Amino acid sequence: MRGMSGGRLSRLVNNLRLRWKLLVVVLPLATVPVLVAGTLVGYIATKQAHRGITQTSRDDLEHMSRFAIDLLDSHYRQFEVYQQDRKKSVDRELATLVNLAYNLVLSEQRQQRAGKIGIEEAKREARKALKSVNVGETGYLYAMTSGGELTAHLAMEGQNIFDQRDESGRYFIREMCRAARAAKPGEVLSIVYPWRNAALGDKLPREKAVAYRYFPEWDWIIAAGGYLEETYEDVTFEQRSFEQLKERLKSKRVGRSGYIYAMSTKGDLRIHIDREGQNIFDERDGDGRHFIREMCEKKSGWIRYPWKNVGDAKPRLKIVRYDYFAPWDWIVAVGSYEDEFYAEANLISGRIFWSMAALTTLLILGTTGLVFLASRVLTDPIEHMIAVIRKVKGGRLDERMEVDSHDELGELAATFNRMVGIIKRNQEMESTLAQQEKMASLGVLSSGVAHEINNPLGVILGYAGYLEGKMDPADPNFRYIQDIRKESKRCKGIVQDLLSYARTPQPALEETDLNALLEQIADFAANHMDLHHVAVVRDLAPDLPRVRIDPDQMRQVAINLILNAGAAMEAGGTITVGTSAREKGFVDIAIRDEGAGIAPENLEKIFEPFFTTKARGTGLGLAITKRIVEQHFGRITVESAVGKGTTVTVRLPIEREEI
Repeated sequence: MRGMSGGRLSRLVNNLRLRWKLLVVVLPLATVPVLVAGTLVGYIATKQAHRGITQTSRDDLEHMSRFAIDLLDSHYRQFEVYQQDRKKSVDRELATLVNLAYNLVLSEQRQQRAGKIGIEEAKREARKALKSVNVGETGYLYAMTSGGELTAHLAMEGQNIFDQRDESGRYFIREMCRAARAAKPGEVLSIVYPWRNAALGDKLPREKAVAYRYFPEWDWIIAAGGYLEETYEDVTFEQRSFEQLKERLKSKRVGRSGYIYAMSTKGDLRIHIDREGQNIFDERDGDGRHFIREMCEKKSGWIRYPWKNVGDAKPRLKIVRYDYFAPWDWIVAVGSYEDEFYAEANLISGRIFWSMAALTTLLILGTTGLVFLASRVLTDPIEHMIAVIRKVKGGRLDERMEVDSHDELGELAATFNRMVGIIKRNQEMESTLAQQEKMASLGVLSSGVAHEINNPLGVILGYAGYLEGKMDPADPNFRYIQDIRKESKRCKGIVQDLLSYARTPQPALEETDLNALLEQIADFAANHMDLHHVAVVRDLAPDLPRVRIDPDQMRQVAINLILNAGAAMEAGGTITVGTSAREKGFVDIAIRDEGAGIAPENLEKIFEPFFTTKARGTGLGLAITKRIVEQHFGRITVESAVGKGTTVTVRLPIEREEI
């Protein structure tokens, strides 16, 4: 081990980069424990002091915040069901009043239509009748046009309120006008919105409910509205209960001067010991920061800010915990000055003792970890390299070394990866060149075969056909003549397949209805002599987009796939010819059979030239099919299960760029 260390040290002298790396690993073994010990002692002492100052404060504030939220939630739940029931009752009462008012207006309109009174007198009498009805303590009936002009109102008659907003900023009049015009005949609509009536002395918004119905003959929207709280039974009990809740919250103290308060998200103080009802949205802290705006935006969290209270000589740091109460859109906050919690600093001494004990343990564990890290830093990269080299040596050229450093090992790994990449590219180039030579040879062979064999085959087929026509089918030699003609025709087909594969022409593209093309092919296949034992069914997607294809070549693709499917079902079954457009920009042709399926080891080979599992096949049909599909910039995939069948999918682009 010493010899190995000495050898490593000698190599470090010759290469500064690795030397510095080892120094970074080794030096901490001696220096880090000392530095950590001194740093942690000071750090822990400071942290414990800070914790003694602020942690208890935070815990108390957190607890009080949750306490306040729970009280509000309890009150909310206690009265929520009651209020919901009352709201439904109010809606029914307001709807009844609206229908009554509607009938009053309708009565005046009928008087006018009967010629008993004029239109202006009818409207005047209708306005008088509406304004004479009260809803609760401050509610009333009114009417306005669909453009927002008040035609009957106690105080604002003749004004246009179309652009009026409620306290939340919503254009509620616009909403009522749109809904009224779109309402069904006789339909009563309703709306609830927050509203603060300064004339009634309202300091805070109250929920107002309005029921309304459209009178199209005069373009009047007849409405009945009133504050919800004025319609509730036992409202004083609820108000008294809420006042008790507020007093209970305001009586709580955190530390010497901390307290609980609540405000809306717009900064209106709902609960406060001395500023209730005021808006503090634009308040600034001692540094000039709009801390209330920040609280309203974030709605929940912690905030610390300097604050100078009445009687204070200078600002003190204040910490506030705030949470959001969604049912009322309130922010509940609990705040206190941090300097009121210094008493907890006395806990520091005991905590430092235990911290020092923990520090000793951590130093021992840290030293052990650093030694272990040093051994891994040196050996793991080398072991990884050896493992990758063994895999590459076994032919796995996709393997790469991880490069996670810039030292000599990292440079070696990067160089090795580049070398493997070059070897892989060279192999691919060799394979491509071999395939090109094969195709060139096949082209020459095909031309020779076509020239040398097609003519003799034509003569043989001609004479065989002539003899077949002259010979009596009962003649024992008639069968031989048929075999000669059939086998000669098969040879001619093989020659034609060779030519098709070697010299597949570029497709002549034209806009094509793929469903219509497949309908023709399915009809042809259903009558084909090789497919009499199977049924051909169609599953064509409606509204399939037209595609730019060569119809003749795509007809060859479909017939090849259907004949292959039929050959796979010697005992009969069903071939399904389907289309779909599952992926945007593409259409799919799917040929499904219920045949014997394809063995997994053969799935990757079926598109190779001359590969076939048929006793009398050439192995060129699927190779030609794949070439045609690729020339259309498409792709062909196969899914198969032995004994269950095979599905061949051809995916074609709807549009393709011409090269």
